[in-house]
Amino acid sequence: MAARKQIRDSLMGKLREMGADVAHFEALVDDYMRLLGVKEDLLADIRKRGVVYDDVASTGVKMKKNNPSVKEAAGISRQMLLILRELGIRTCSAGGGDGFDCDL
Repeated sequence: MAARKQIRDSLMGKLREMGADVAHFEALVDDYMRLLGVKEDLLADIRKRGVVYDDVASTGVKMKKNNPSVKEAAGISRQMLLILRELGIRTCSAGGGDGFDCDL
């Protein structure tokens, strides 16, 4: 994954290109970056414990539990995408000339 500074610089650069580098949108970029940190922590937990992990119930019985980090990471990803949408940043607006049609 690209360094956090590169990601923030990229987002701010895109806002400058669009003439939208104002405080409100910069605050959204900061929110995006905070969510990125949370997502990285959740993914580290999933790598460490797995999607399902062993636990012991209060009765002493061993059991499998779903790792709540999986659901949380999905929610964080959705929120990050909503921020990008609010900023008007989409894959096809990245300037890569990759043929994506933003009107779909």
